[in-house]
Amino acid sequence: MHRLRTLLALAVSVVPLAAFAQGSPECAAALKGSAPRVKLTTSLGAIVVQLDKEKAPISTENFVKYVDSGHYNGTVFHRVIDAFMIQGGGFSKDLREKPTNPPIKNESTNGLKNEPYTVAMARTNVRDSATSQFFINSKDNDFLNYAGESNPGYAVFGKVVEGTNVVDKIRKVKVQPTNVSEAQPLEPVVIEKAECLAPKAAGGKK
Repeated sequence: MHRLRTLLALAVSVVPLAAFAQGSPECAAALKGSAPRVKLTTSLGAIVVQLDKEKAPISTENFVKYVDSGHYNGTVFHRVIDAFMIQGGGFSKDLREKPTNPPIKNESTNGLKNEPYTVAMARTNVRDSATSQFFINSKDNDFLNYAGESNPGYAVFGKVVEGTNVVDKIRKVKVQPTNVSEAQPLEPVVIEKAECLAPKAAGGKK
């Protein structure tokens, strides 16, 4: 329960984002495709996430829009708990909270589970409060799944399909408690660039 409380406690204040970028061809194509993919190039290597547009359309579109706007570029994984998850997408390298768009609906009832290497939306203790922050599960966190109206859970919207070794590197970094997180990396783990990948050609390798 301690970990659940601390995940909820990481409140994300909603500071209006002026406007999203006009849209890259890659992100526009990704949203039209059936299996959008996003590449996160981090200071410890690259991670490719396949998004589940069918089961998590709201979260997928939200995530792609933040990618498209450049929001994630230069953000850090500010909360890293080895046998739990790694969380990022909200703070710059100097640990300033970045502005966001309004929160989205929690899609935790979509049937996707918080299993190892799945990606889910972080939120406050308010059910529909997710904005830009996300986390990658490093173990089977079944207690984060939807379990009724009193325990609405966390919405999974994708899975790491390349770079699980990078996730493992990140979750093993040394951390310390700070005013931002109870487990902030001593050396910043930076998302240097987030980008949509062009849809794979039909018949190509998956």
